[in-house]
Amino acid sequence: MQLKVHISRTFLKEAAFTICLALVIFIAVQAILVQIVVEQTSMIPSVEDGQRVLINKVTYYFHDPERGDIIVFNPLDQSGKIPLIKRIVGLPGETVEIESGLVYIDEFPLEEPYIRSHPNYVLAPIIVPEQHYFVLGDNRNNSRDSHQGWTVPEDNIVGKAWISIWPPDKWGLAPNYAYASK
Repeated sequence: MQLKVHISRTFLKEAAFTICLALVIFIAVQAILVQIVVEQTSMIPSVEDGQRVLINKVTYYFHDPERGDIIVFNPLDQSGKIPLIKRIVGLPGETVEIESGLVYIDEFPLEEPYIRSHPNYVLAPIIVPEQHYFVLGDNRNNSRDSHQGWTVPEDNIVGKAWISIWPPDKWGLAPNYAYASK
């Protein structure tokens, strides 16, 4: 009889430990990651409408956002309160200009192998304010983005696109683009 009581107590202790550990892991994951369903076409071909992406909410505690990062941010006007997803093109203090279908950063053309087509609009040179980022959709001619005269405050950034989890043919790391350091 004592053997059964001992097994039951051991089982209960292990089950309680397992449940607590699962709860801690669940809370940690919720604090670090958020899943979004993309509801826009502005990032085609890199990210498609209906695609599910995990966003890393803590990466920018360790380093600043970088050119080429795909970020999710809360819109400035809170229209619809749906977070937007765009690619960082201009960093704080840089001059961004769009002319003849090319994006220029501090008067140098930006290499952009990820875009669908070159922009068919012009943007006079603007200086990105401190603690702000200039963002563009990869589907340049179908995107509500910084070419319309606004930048993203650092405080509005939710996080960096990390992993695509749906649909299956898009599984893998998010298509962030790493530019060479200056």
